[in-house]
Amino acid sequence: MAIDLSEFDHPAWLTAAGAGIGYLLILAVLTVALFIVPYVVFTAL
Repeated sequence: MAIDLSEFDHPAWLTAAGAGIGYLLILAVLTVALFIVPYVVFTAL
């Protein structure tokens, strides 16, 4: 059974993947900035 992946060559898929990766990256940075950094600062005191 051959699967045709040519339907995923449209630029909209690249845009959607980029948006998803960007969202996850921003979410990771905010999580570190809002939770990990204060935890490290307060445990060091």
